[in-house]
Amino acid sequence: MLAVMEQWDMDTGCHIDKTAMYLLLMILKLVLDALVFYLCCQKLYTLFLNMCSLSLVLFDLLLVIFMATVWILGTEKSLVSPCFVLANASAAYGALPLPMMFLGFLDYCLQDASPCNQRPFCKLVGNAILTLLVWILAITYTFGHVQSERVELDNAKVVLVCKVDMSTVIKYFVSGLFMAVICMMLPFCSMIPRWVKEADRISENYLEDTNWPRPPLWFSLTLGFGLFWLPYLAVSVACMCFGMEIPGYLSVNILWLECANSLLLGLVFWAKSKMQGPYSQLPENVCSWNVFWVSGKCCMLPVSLSAHSPEWIIFWH
Repeated sequence: MLAVMEQWDMDTGCHIDKTAMYLLLMILKLVLDALVFYLCCQKLYTLFLNMCSLSLVLFDLLLVIFMATVWILGTEKSLVSPCFVLANASAAYGALPLPMMFLGFLDYCLQDASPCNQRPFCKLVGNAILTLLVWILAITYTFGHVQSERVELDNAKVVLVCKVDMSTVIKYFVSGLFMAVICMMLPFCSMIPRWVKEADRISENYLEDTNWPRPPLWFSLTLGFGLFWLPYLAVSVACMCFGMEIPGYLSVNILWLECANSLLLGLVFWAKSKMQGPYSQLPENVCSWNVFWVSGKCCMLPVSLSAHSPEWIIFWH
């Protein structure tokens, strides 16, 4: 996709520099990422994806500083152009999703395997090194991805455009996850309101039980995920449907990373519960599952994962 950096009207001699507009977008993204990071990432160094969230905030800040410097000094006095900043940032951010999700999933799967994982200092050092390596690989990937050229339009306007990359991984991740959640919920759509009310009732009265049929564990996890993340997924898919292409330096944000984090946590918890039976080591750093209950004949005991949200340990009879 092409980003218009400057525009000249040959008839009127009017010149428009859009660097300030891109700087404003970066500032807004920095504020959003900082807010989501503050609300969602309670334990900064215990998990790899939390360290990735912290790194996104820091690189967002660095990007804003670079762009503000270029805007204040002007293209003539600054060492790099606004196009250079945008193009390299888009390519670097676009290269982050796959390695972050893969290493985050691996971190959750091996969380109980190594004794070193129980030591906070080991977690801090390991997560910091892995995050730094991911960013080094992403920045290395940007070499050769910058393109800036003057393009004449309608013989009356000349624009300076910059080629920026959108994240293909984010596009397919969001659209595929949205369709998957919708398709998984459709067979149970008539029961969803009852199960949501039942979950609210159980959260207030732990020991009381009813004869209502409970959903399977995989569906309760899907419903808990969907109730919180479907609005984000729906808005993202709507933007795609209306042809709104978002460059990588904006689409790769902490809101998306927390969505991916919730998905990975749910998958790991479901898989370990199926393979190992009752899995009491519940996943950490969940923004809000909202719904977390169990299937069949089981006993539920409340356990607090954090100071903000009660969750459940599951015991099979």
